[in-house]
Amino acid sequence: MASKPTKHCFATPSPYEEQIGYYRAVRHGNHIFVSGTTSVDLLSSVNTPRILFPGDAKQQTRTALQESINAIQGLGGKGVEDIVRVKMYVGCHEDCAAVGEGFREILGKQNQGKYGLVGAAATMIVVNGGFINKDMLVEVEVDAIAG
Repeated sequence: MASKPTKHCFATPSPYEEQIGYYRAVRHGNHIFVSGTTSVDLLSSVNTPRILFPGDAKQQTRTALQESINAIQGLGGKGVEDIVRVKMYVGCHEDCAAVGEGFREILGKQNQGKYGLVGAAATMIVVNGGFINKDMLVEVEVDAIAG
């Protein structure tokens, strides 16, 4: 009889994780699901969360993707080479190009060989009305399969 995959959770000191009560990422078997991630200052208070790089969608994207990679590694994944899908939620249409540039720098398929097989299925969605914090310009969700 095969054993059931075990579920593991990964948390950060993000004020939103504390405020809302979710985990940054969950691993079930070899699948890792990273929650919507932004460039929140992990050391800011639950009562007044602070966003890093206000006004810079590219850097917010890079920061959110790196935080997602950290979560994957925290759950036993290798990192960028385990990522299979990314969803990017953008607060306004004008920031889509900058978000795409940030994605390309971290996860773009041109990075092949640098970290092994890099690249992901990706979706970019413009969110009318923005996010929970007015300084958030982008939020990413990442799915990975640990090899």
